[in-house]
Order: sequence, then C-alpha cells, then structure tokens
Amino acid sequence: MGAVCALFVFMGTAVPIFSSLEAFPMNKHTRFLTQAAVIAALYAALTHAQNLLLPGSATWAIQLRLSEMLCVLAFFTPAAIPGLAVGCLVFNLTYAAALPLDFLVGSAATALAAGSMRLTRNIKIKGLPVLGLLMPALWNALLVGWELTAYIGGGFLLNAVYVAIGEAVVLLVFGTALYRLIVKRGLQERLFFV
Repeated sequence: MGAVCALFVFMGTAVPIFSSLEAFPMNKHTRFLTQAAVIAALYAALTHAQNLLLPGSATWAIQLRLSEMLCVLAFFTPAAIPGLAVGCLVFNLTYAAALPLDFLVGSAATALAAGSMRLTRNIKIKGLPVLGLLMPALWNALLVGWELTAYIGGGFLLNAVYVAIGEAVVLLVFGTALYRLIVKRGLQERLFFV
C-alpha cells in the first residue's frame, strides 16, 4: 500500500512541476538543470518520507528504498543521472545515521546505475528495459556491498546479495510500475521535453 501511495505522490508532485516548466521559455541547459534539481529533490524527499513512516527501511542491508524507483527516469531524460546522484547525496548528507563513505559510495553507485540505465534504455524484452532495470542492483551490490563489508563485516558476497535483492525488488516491481505508467500515459513527452 505504501508503494502505491509513493507512486501517486510522485506522479501527483512531478506532473504539475514538470508540466508547469513548459510555460517558461528556457534553453536546453536550463531545462536540464531544472529537471535534475526536481528529480534530486523528489529522491531526497521520498527517501526521508519513507524513513519517517517506516524507520530504517531505506537504510538497512536489505533495504527497500522506494525512491530508487525514480531511477527509471534515466530511461526518459539524461537529467536523471545527476539528479538521482545529487538526490542520493542530499539524503545521505541529511540523514543522521549515514556512514561517511555513504556520501561518496552511495552517490557513485546511483550515478553509475542511472548512467548504465540510460545506455541500455533501448534493450527491451517484451517492451520493458529489463537489463536497465537491473543496473541499480548490480552497481549498488558492488559498491554498497563493499562499503557495508568495510564498515560492518559479514563478508562481501553476503552484503552484495542483500543489497542486490532490495534493489532488484524495488526496480522490478515499483520501477516497472512507474515505467509502465509513464509510457502508457505518454507522460515522457509532457514531463521530459528536452
């Protein structure tokens, strides 16, 4: 139920924000920066909201950080790459329990995942960019799995698997739902005009 609410919150928040940007004459660079900033703000706000409603669920080893579903925006706009990385950084900087390496490692994993998703956006299985949807699980498993091993031990493989499970669930379930919603409603043209 919470995931459905998060989808509606995102769509209810993003559509008016992005749609209202059409009214302002902007060059491509300004649009790119504006879209990246909105995506960063949404990522950080959704992650904090989830942590407030379900404490720890966005920060455990097997975390279901629902804001990670926003990674699908990289399929539609290159502005999502810096937007998601900055959003992750903002959350980690403002979350009291974040570990020092989270600032660098978490943001790097998010940037690499979003960049990889952007590169694989046209590789589809039955209309879905499945390979791209798995990129956050791959990058976060490698980088965040290493970080968790450095901080808490437990073995790299175990930590990487835990992180990959959480990322894969969020992207394959909630990310797929968000992707289908955007495509089905043709929102990519309205939201991400570049």
